[in-house]
Amino acid sequence: MKYISTRASSTEPTEPRVLRGFSDILLEGLAPDGGLYLPVAYPKVSAETLNAWRSLSYAELAFEILSLYIDDIPPADLRALVEKTYTAEVFGGHAAITPLTPLAPNLMLEGLSNGPTLAFKDMAMQLLGNLFEYELGRRGETLNILGATSGDTGSAAEYAMRGKHNVRVFMLSPLGRMSAFQQAQMFSLQDENIHNLSVEGVFDDCQDIVKAVSNDLDFKRKYRIGTVNSINWARLLAQVVYYFAGYIQATQTNNNQQVSFAVPSGNFGNVCAGHVARMMGLPIKHLVVATNENNVLEEFFRTGSYRVRSSAETFETSSPSMDISKASNFERFVFDLLGRDGDRTQALFGRALAQEGAFTLTADEFAKIADYGFQSGRSTHADRLATIRTTFEQFGVLIDTHTADGLKVAQELREADVPMLVLETALPAKFEATIAEALGPDVKAPRPAALADLESRPKRFQVMPADTATVQRYIVDHAPV
Repeated sequence: MKYISTRASSTEPTEPRVLRGFSDILLEGLAPDGGLYLPVAYPKVSAETLNAWRSLSYAELAFEILSLYIDDIPPADLRALVEKTYTAEVFGGHAAITPLTPLAPNLMLEGLSNGPTLAFKDMAMQLLGNLFEYELGRRGETLNILGATSGDTGSAAEYAMRGKHNVRVFMLSPLGRMSAFQQAQMFSLQDENIHNLSVEGVFDDCQDIVKAVSNDLDFKRKYRIGTVNSINWARLLAQVVYYFAGYIQATQTNNNQQVSFAVPSGNFGNVCAGHVARMMGLPIKHLVVATNENNVLEEFFRTGSYRVRSSAETFETSSPSMDISKASNFERFVFDLLGRDGDRTQALFGRALAQEGAFTLTADEFAKIADYGFQSGRSTHADRLATIRTTFEQFGVLIDTHTADGLKVAQELREADVPMLVLETALPAKFEATIAEALGPDVKAPRPAALADLESRPKRFQVMPADTATVQRYIVDHAPV
């Protein structure tokens, strides 16, 4: 399996598309032309194969799916990495790893938050940490990971990479824009290879710095810069697995049953994994993109216009991991939507966004969205409170704020005869203030005993301006060549 950039030109015969192997793009992250990597074609999974996978454990299922995309890691080594990652011990004692919780007929939650940091990001990040350590050891190299987080990516990455050989993590987060729990998860880590940089701005400022550093090819190569954000294909690939796992659990023996997924969305990585699963042949009827007040994606799927927001226009909400106004993974879907036309993708993402901060699809391009099964909806703070309250009162299930966004939109769009799976984002313990606002101070969101004193632990972080050069200087000082 080879990979191409979403911005690779296919019109110039003297400049053929550059093909890369999985292990190279694992360490590289963003493509040199500023695009994102995708496989040259999505492998197809037949109904017979899907049916045969029903008896597999989560780790076995992950191996089968990953094997379709990874051919430069020996199968025995890949299997060992996957089996090391997806264990009940790592994921909260759940043998299924991603168990389903029924709420109503054909409406259920898929539990993705049983990992070490209590968020769905663990599903991919735990594997990514093991893949990085394996590949760097095989090459005898080091890697400096530069990432941006709006809440959960940072802690998931840092917990996955702490203590890993030959890996340093530099994680950017928006100053004061995460919950106290999320912030403490990251800043309380004292490992020498973990560096938390608190940026005076919003998440999009952090993400812009990561992309700017990745686009400085000389700096990137000299200081061995990689990424764990969902612009890294390996992370998105790992997320594809839980769509298959959720489908198998929801449909039992009915191999032809369609299902829909509702996905709380900010950076488009989570739902993009669903798009990949659907392209592989998983019978997904709808992928429901659920946003909060920062509804850039909801607006696009409704109108065909994509307009990023400035920092001043980006709302600070009670579902902070979705306070994103520039969805970096969105380019992958648009590339597919445009018939994999790298020149057109470059025109939209490389020029129009850079110059005007927006683009609008043509009428013909917009009409094609229906072929991909996407729907969208929006949720507000009042909606979150109401959804948390009614879910707890009616079903006895406590959900976090982001999952509430997904569930609210799912209930609006679900069909009676199609199972709707809402992807859980995090455990409610990470958002205690909003849980108390919704349910009153007497309802406490449970947290693991090991995290009981999390917020009171000593914190280690560095505040800095939203400036690429300042971040680069910090990396130079703390990651010698």
